Amino acid sequence: MTLYIRFADEIGRILDSLETEGLLPAGLPRRAVSIEPPRDQSHGDLSTNAAMVLAKPAGTNPRALAALLVPRLEAIDGVTGVEIAGPGFVNLRLAPSVWRDELAAILTRRGDYGRSTAGAGHRVNVEYVSANPTGPMHMGHCRGAVVGDALASLLGFVGHPVTREYYVNDAGSQVQTLGRSAHLRYREALGEEIGEIPEGFYPGDYLVPVGAALAAEFGERYAKAPEAEWLDLFRTRAVAAMLDMIRADLALLGIHHDLFASEAEVQDSGKVDAAFADLTAKGLLYQGVLEAPKGKLPDDWEPVEMTLFRSTQFGDDQDRPVRNSKGGLTYFGTDLAYHAQKAAEADELIDIWGADHAGTVSRIQAAVTALAPDKRFDVKLVQMVKLLRNGEPVKMSKRSGQFVTLADVVREVGRDVVRFTMLTRKADAQMDFDFAKVVEASKDNPVFYVQYAHARIRSVQRKAAELGLAGEGAADHTRLDDEELGLVRFAAQFPRVVEQAAATREPHRIAFYLYDLAGAFHALWNRGNDAPERRFLVQDDPATTQARLSLAEAIGQIVRNGLAIMGVAAAEEM
Repeated sequence: MTLYIRFADEIGRILDSLETEGLLPAGLPRRAVSIEPPRDQSHGDLSTNAAMVLAKPAGTNPRALAALLVPRLEAIDGVTGVEIAGPGFVNLRLAPSVWRDELAAILTRRGDYGRSTAGAGHRVNVEYVSANPTGPMHMGHCRGAVVGDALASLLGFVGHPVTREYYVNDAGSQVQTLGRSAHLRYREALGEEIGEIPEGFYPGDYLVPVGAALAAEFGERYAKAPEAEWLDLFRTRAVAAMLDMIRADLALLGIHHDLFASEAEVQDSGKVDAAFADLTAKGLLYQGVLEAPKGKLPDDWEPVEMTLFRSTQFGDDQDRPVRNSKGGLTYFGTDLAYHAQKAAEADELIDIWGADHAGTVSRIQAAVTALAPDKRFDVKLVQMVKLLRNGEPVKMSKRSGQFVTLADVVREVGRDVVRFTMLTRKADAQMDFDFAKVVEASKDNPVFYVQYAHARIRSVQRKAAELGLAGEGAADHTRLDDEELGLVRFAAQFPRVVEQAAATREPHRIAFYLYDLAGAFHALWNRGNDAPERRFLVQDDPATTQARLSLAEAIGQIVRNGLAIMGVAAAEEM
């Protein structure tokens, strides 16, 4: 049990006793009661808002309720002082022994420190990347890939059974164009002079080996054949080749999905008809005409009857077509059925989308609410990354074949740099990725700053072993001073940060915390610059050295645990 959970349980028991004694009404809602570090360290070690949030429903004022809590909190083992602050916050001061015990807990639990079973039994499907299978991964896909993968790891760390899913858009006009582009390269591989790639085709050289493979397999068979004879075959082969390329690109980032779900298979499986039947039975599908676009009408607009979903009943701004006027499925119609398919296997759905898809969020939320009202659904929108080289923007155009591939970037700066950098901002905040700055050895580069902290720890451990100062057996943590225990206080926040990051579905919080933890560690390290007796290695004081090495190992363990959630390896040396 970590420190914050222990004190939350203590406060819960105190509130139970106050209710039993009739000093508080029974059944007060406690969900908003928290235990956390005070914003100002001088106010103590822990702070609770229990009196603030319970006073109104209890029919009293916060300071009066806080006064009831104080003597009971003072009786908790390890509490050395309790104070009422401001309008009714209660601050606690803890004995050094509490922090020494927490340090021992970190070293005992090791890779499991911060891990919990809070999400046990609650199945989560995280769908991310889901780029059209028409080419290799480019940097436009990178941020969503990293955010989704780190979120899946974070949720797994707190006990959720997690499915990592990729939705393959292998139906529709784009993959038909891919099939035609592959046929062009197939003819080229057979020796035909194809000239300039026609407008509307995929021009990238990545289709050259696909064409060569098709030529090796089929020879001249489809070179002059009508499109109807080869289009489906070439589309299928080209999509398969693109997915192999996409999997390889993602593997460079350490990303592996559990499931690749096919749009074409959703359409062929009867899932669409089942979802439409469900909505029809609920009175949520009807034949109707879309409202005319606001403002000046386009020349080609005309009112046509379509099958519409009553998404306005669920907060959307207009009803949405699931079939067009000719009876064909709209993309939304298939997407609706796809989400119903996911909801059948999970208790919660999370989609990671690019910010350019913001306009479709409300309709999918409406569909999931209609089809699976008992399931939680959330869309995380990820802003695009602006690439810079020497201060100048790097332009990308997938259609023209000129773009920066994810593979090229990973090979240039490294997987860990890419992954960490993508988590140094909130997902919905703008981000610049400057090729020079992300590898810069400075405090302003969070990747370097955190990795350097871990490398320093490994360095001092190696040096201690060389000098015979590592010691054996349990370290005497009473040798640690207040500053050193202050670092333990910061380290002890890790399980709480993990819990909050998982609850808010925000993996970037882990990166923020690690940066601050690294800063606290570097500050402690730097005090030895002018005072040798305050260094981690003091040759004539092996007991203090062993205690400080134990502290360093605990900090290193938390850095490793946090980086593992982010999918980043801890640096052994720099």
